[in-house]
Amino acid sequence: MKKLINKPEDVVLEELKGIEKAHPDLVKIHYAPDYIIRADAPVKGKVALISGGGSGHEPMHGGFVGMGMLDAACPGAVFTSPTPDQMLEATKAVDGGAGVLHIVKNYTGDVMNFQMAADMAKEEGIDVEAVVVDDDVAVKDSLWTAGRRGVGLTVLMEKLVGAAAEEKRPLKEIANLARKINGQGRSMGMALTSCTTPSAGKPTFDLPEDEMEIGVGIHGEPGRTRTKLQTADQITETLMKAIVDDLPFMSGDKVLLFVNGMGGTPLIELYIVYRKAVEIAEKAGLKVVRNLIGPYITSLEMAGTSITLLKMDDDLIKLWDAPVKTAGMRWGI
Repeated sequence: MKKLINKPEDVVLEELKGIEKAHPDLVKIHYAPDYIIRADAPVKGKVALISGGGSGHEPMHGGFVGMGMLDAACPGAVFTSPTPDQMLEATKAVDGGAGVLHIVKNYTGDVMNFQMAADMAKEEGIDVEAVVVDDDVAVKDSLWTAGRRGVGLTVLMEKLVGAAAEEKRPLKEIANLARKINGQGRSMGMALTSCTTPSAGKPTFDLPEDEMEIGVGIHGEPGRTRTKLQTADQITETLMKAIVDDLPFMSGDKVLLFVNGMGGTPLIELYIVYRKAVEIAEKAGLKVVRNLIGPYITSLEMAGTSITLLKMDDDLIKLWDAPVKTAGMRWGI
């Protein structure tokens, strides 16, 4: 294992201290329990947005805390769900009186712990709604989930719903918007390599040099199939077909196309994938009106990519274009 770390058990703590030193204008860090909140939290009269999950997927979620996205993020240990006390304390810290929305990726630990936190917050008089993201078309059930996994669409949801919250839309409307986004987006990923968690010190799974995993999860969970290495265009065709067929997307739809890097994929390769994905989308009659390209939901140093398609309308386009200022995403400022 070659990593820029000190002790495996100190990785998350030392990362949080680095974030604290790097972005004091954007965020504040609370320790024991660990959570990240926007520097001006709580924002009175605004619905607060919270997400979280295991560390190792940066910049998600802590890199998306700030104006126009999340009010708080709860980082668990690497690839391990945060605890209910983290989520509860974060919920209390950012509640500005308009309620709190929990954005939860569909992993068993995340769903269970966020539900416990929401129940406790409600007992303390905080109005909490939760939306589960389950956009991965690769497999119905995985090692870590009942139902589909929550992956790339989470990033898009946090941006879009974050913009709606900045407009001071009410909690019910924002929760319904998040559910609409979940219903209109689909994702699928693939891996060229495994990744190594600091605590394990060895690759999560074995993937020979001449093979790839199609439909892999962000924790290295098995996907649909393992096959011999293919070209970028062949891989993109496989991912796009599964995504377009699943919703299904229809000719004439406006879409946002998100090509994500899994942590060890250079941008040159992501743009090669994006180029082919646009070609496939246009051939299907889809109009790519917005895009996002880069490593936004990663799996440590895994090489690979995921593609997300989200059906857009005028409101979603306006929300996507709205200003955002976080460590991991910013424009319009």
